[in-house]
Amino acid sequence: MLPRTPVCSGSIAQASCGSGCAGTQTTLPGTYRRALPRAAPSRHLSHGGFSFAEHPGLAAPDARILWSAALDPGTLTITARPADPGDPDSLLLAHIAPWLTCVEGADGFEHAVLSDGWHHIRLDVTGGRLSGQQAVHLHYRLHGLSSARSRMLPLRRFLGLCQHRRFGPSLFPREPQTLRWLEMLRVHDAVQDGASHREIAGALFGEARVDSDWNGNSDSLRSRVRRLARDARAMAAGGYRNLLRRR
Repeated sequence: MLPRTPVCSGSIAQASCGSGCAGTQTTLPGTYRRALPRAAPSRHLSHGGFSFAEHPGLAAPDARILWSAALDPGTLTITARPADPGDPDSLLLAHIAPWLTCVEGADGFEHAVLSDGWHHIRLDVTGGRLSGQQAVHLHYRLHGLSSARSRMLPLRRFLGLCQHRRFGPSLFPREPQTLRWLEMLRVHDAVQDGASHREIAGALFGEARVDSDWNGNSDSLRSRVRRLARDARAMAAGGYRNLLRRR
């Protein structure tokens, strides 16, 4: 049996509109997660919508944010009971440990995310535990019609990861709006740094195009930058939460 990995006991800032509980990170066999330093809750986190905050200095692919189930409709609710590793219905935790981050709430329940930095699957464990186990037998909680439909794809993704030990590309199709969202992030950062719309246009589309089109007969380039700035403000003001509902 694999030994239980020691618990990292750093404080994680609570988000008031997340799950409503503070927690400590735990690690599972085969994983390593450093504890976050203790910090006072940030006013920016209080409207974030995630259950447990990540360190803001981490690059996006390295962050493991656990979004509140109220905002992430694909969150799978499960119970996990110790199981015989030889049972074909049991999940060996070592098989998913490279992608698994687990935190424990003040209510004693575990909240988890499986992620490689680009894909994610959220789990809320309402009975039993994942941490410290070699193998578990999972029960999935599905109910209703609409609610069940929103969780079928995440369940298929989870089962695919458990079976193939990779995030199946066919179950994570490319989002056609990704490039625009990235442009909006760049625009938001530029505006916060005091850049003008013309400077933003030069960075996004090149100085040659700006020199020829910015003061031309058409204002299409200026309008495009204005729309990006407007949408970036809306996204930063909380619109990013709606992205989770597209998954």
